[in-house]
Amino acid sequence: MQWAVSPHTDLDGRVLRDADSNTITGLYSAGENACVSVHGANRLGTNSLVDLVVFGRRAGKHMLEFGRTSDLPPLPPDPEFLARAEIEDILSRPKGERVADLRRELQVMMMDKASVVRSAESLTEAKQSIAAIRSRYAYAGIDDHGSTFNTDLTEALELGAMIDCAETLVEGALAREESRGAHYRTDFPDRDDANWLKHTMVRRTSGGLELTKKSVSITEFQPKERKY
Repeated sequence: MQWAVSPHTDLDGRVLRDADSNTITGLYSAGENACVSVHGANRLGTNSLVDLVVFGRRAGKHMLEFGRTSDLPPLPPDPEFLARAEIEDILSRPKGERVADLRRELQVMMMDKASVVRSAESLTEAKQSIAAIRSRYAYAGIDDHGSTFNTDLTEALELGAMIDCAETLVEGALAREESRGAHYRTDFPDRDDANWLKHTMVRRTSGGLELTKKSVSITEFQPKERKY
């Protein structure tokens, strides 16, 4: 139900693998980077203190215990191959379109087309723009090709992650044909609990992004329509 691109976690900060609440062994997330489902779609109208203080502490305590009691998992041959190949690819590119220019274009486009107020038309335009930016990113170059404290390289890698996050956000927002909490679809102005009182789970496959729904755990406090 949270619309930001955040890994869904359990109460101990363990990242969930799927809608059946299976976890990814050894992977934790907390704070603004996680969806533990305290605020849901009203997140923009609140703050992240409970996510940080309460669930950050829970995640830290669970990680400590996990580290003490778990054995290291077996690694595949050459486990760093993909990361090394990505870095070497960026470093080996001739000077091309600047990473900073692509990042700025992505930021402006996402604010204009996929922000709090959105529609199928604007989200479709965003999806097309992200695909174009991804294609250009494959040929973007950096000025610094060194191997020591290379902030150009760091920013290029970060842009790749931003493109992945933007694509995920837009795909989930297109599928969710309703307005909920702080997020407003001009073409679907009403909240639809029958179909969308759900978390959107997204995973990347060889065939593209795959979306599934996860039921919301409702206990003492019943979901209410946002009135501000």
